[in-house]
Amino acid sequence: MSAEPRAVPKYYLLKEQLRALVRDATPGALIPTERALAEQYATSRTTVRQAIGELVAEGVLGRAQGRGTFVAPPRFTYVRQLTSFSDDADAQGLVSSSTVLDVSRTAADDDAAARLRVPVGAELARVERIRLINGEPLAHEVALLAGALPGLAAHLDRTGSLYTALRQDYGIDIVAAEDTVETRLAGPDDVRLLGIEMGAPLLLIHRLGFTADDSPVEWTRSVFRGDRFRFLARMKGPQH
Repeated sequence: MSAEPRAVPKYYLLKEQLRALVRDATPGALIPTERALAEQYATSRTTVRQAIGELVAEGVLGRAQGRGTFVAPPRFTYVRQLTSFSDDADAQGLVSSSTVLDVSRTAADDDAAARLRVPVGAELARVERIRLINGEPLAHEVALLAGALPGLAAHLDRTGSLYTALRQDYGIDIVAAEDTVETRLAGPDDVRLLGIEMGAPLLLIHRLGFTADDSPVEWTRSVFRGDRFRFLARMKGPQH
């Protein structure tokens, strides 16, 4: 006996209708209010709110207090390899920048010591930044680097790129990396730093960067807005 097909939820049907409605709309264009949409589609505001909420989480729509709900701009495609954040933005005609929150020295805790193969308590350089695209905060990064790296703040300010500063000023060339990607929901710190709503989807990425002799020198924790980023990984097949 075959199972009865499940009915498609009303909010999902509405969500797909709204997706089609805004597909060719100009980024930034406002959509009708929840009340207007409920009347237009003969449904409840609760159903409208759930449909809009999922489209916001997917990056199709955006929402700002005092402005309303609008068509979100296209997602920034980040080629998560050894190209820089700035390089990937430039390739798409976008303007990247960073707000440096902290450049300091810290002692390695158990986790950082194990990742970077240094003793617990060893001195590390710490760099905390907000990464922006077209002036919009899209990622929060904290990098821990083996060694004290004196003068790092000035070198980072001059180059605008951590990898460039490491290579040019310290002779540290990161040639390989391991990335671990997880999903999570925004908490109070993410709301404050990225200007997003509580519970918004995020991508949490840990990167361990290696030099040519397989020495780990960088351990970075990055939190990216899930509604504004998508990642592209490029891999080469076996050589014949």
